[in-house]
Amino acid sequence: QVQLVESGGGLVQAGGSLRLSCAASGRTFSSYGMGWFRQAPGREREFVATISRSGAITFYADSVKGRFTISRDNAKNTVYLQMNSLKPEDTAVYYCGARSAGYSPASDYNYWGQGTQVTVSS
Repeated sequence: QVQLVESGGGLVQAGGSLRLSCAASGRTFSSYGMGWFRQAPGREREFVATISRSGAITFYADSVKGRFTISRDNAKNTVYLQMNSLKPEDTAVYYCGARSAGYSPASDYNYWGQGTQVTVSS
């Protein structure tokens, strides 16, 4: 069992930055691929970024490539999402997920956090 808790969301102006954190419980964090997804009102949950167990491999949605950076600290059981050059269309609830089968842009993750709201004003 893995419990995930996101933090770091908030209100920011367009062009600004936020760093999201996702803290995981348990001692097997390094055995999970991790991902960030987001869901805007009236829309389906969509992939944002994913990272391999070791952190050596990352993959991004085209919409955030070059602006967002996913990273992880296995010693701290935490995955991060650094978001720069934010746009109003980035407004959504952001969720982190843990996947026992490794990193993936698909949404078939085993565990999810409760989400953190990110609002970007124009």
